[in-house]
Amino acid sequence: MALHKNELDPRIRQLIAEGTVIPAHPLALDADRRLDQRRQRALTRYYIDAGAGGLAVGVHTTQFAIREVGLYEPVLRNAAETARDWTERPLVLVAGLAGATEQALAEARLAAGLGYHAGLLSLGAMRNASTPDIVAHCRAIAKEIPLIGFYLQPAVGGRELGADFWTAFAAIDNVVAIKVAPFNRYRTLDVFKGVVAAGAAERIALYTGNDDHIVLDLTLPFDIRHNGKTQRLEFRGGLLGHWSVWTKSAVELFARCRAAKAAGRIDQDLLALDARVTDCNAAFFDVAHNFHGCIAGCHEVLRRQGLLEGIWCLDPQEGLSPGQAEEIDRVTSEHADLSDDAFVARNLERWLA
Repeated sequence: MALHKNELDPRIRQLIAEGTVIPAHPLALDADRRLDQRRQRALTRYYIDAGAGGLAVGVHTTQFAIREVGLYEPVLRNAAETARDWTERPLVLVAGLAGATEQALAEARLAAGLGYHAGLLSLGAMRNASTPDIVAHCRAIAKEIPLIGFYLQPAVGGRELGADFWTAFAAIDNVVAIKVAPFNRYRTLDVFKGVVAAGAAERIALYTGNDDHIVLDLTLPFDIRHNGKTQRLEFRGGLLGHWSVWTKSAVELFARCRAAKAAGRIDQDLLALDARVTDCNAAFFDVAHNFHGCIAGCHEVLRRQGLLEGIWCLDPQEGLSPGQAEEIDRVTSEHADLSDDAFVARNLERWLA
């Protein structure tokens, strides 16, 4: 059954609109590269207890290849059922949607049937399509589930999308949010320009996915000029692969950014923290090797904490790059106060039960 945003629980609509912490959920595999249901559940429990306001499952961090090995439905079901069993508070469930229109429609229907509230629509399969064709694709999927737009950086499978596309996308009625993750300030502004041009700034929540600028995105206002007028926008939340690790401290950082904005006093120490968070991200995401080890890097942090047994990915060729483990050693030492190791150690046994 098709799901429209107006049919969502009002608490879920409010969470999305006001902004929250949504970690991108990794995939827990065993040594044979099969789904480790126990550790997959443990990750979901970790994110919930860390205070995340939602979960994004079946997205880039979960590995797009889950679709090729028949894991898309089991992984989405695992997270949804675990979340319902673990907490009674409102939790935004976001399902990654990918592929050409027929596949994305099937995934949207499956996700809605499993209780997901929105679909994060990847356009990687539309790399060579025209803007009108991509917009038509998005409109078709939006008939099945509320959409979160996804500007994925080209280095990991995305494509460039101009302000004209984002204007048309923002005009779609069943769009509730946009994850802005081009890792490029010019392209980030294109999304803001498109949303303003569509007159959608009030009804579409902007979420940062720019893991290289998390703190600045969450604290700075954005002034957009359109038709001779200035409109001020902001990122209301984050949907981030980086937040798949050290999630408890991410929730605390988000609260700090939100409080500073509300008080109108964004101090220099908070702004300077952006560089430290980005330094950690460079190691986790393997920037030195053009993001080759970005998923394995996050796995490695979770493995060290005991949440994952290993860093196995579906693709045997996907792992840590040369020197990446040493970079993770460095940032976990230099930025130990940004970790949540003690929180995980206190709760790990309970999550794995």
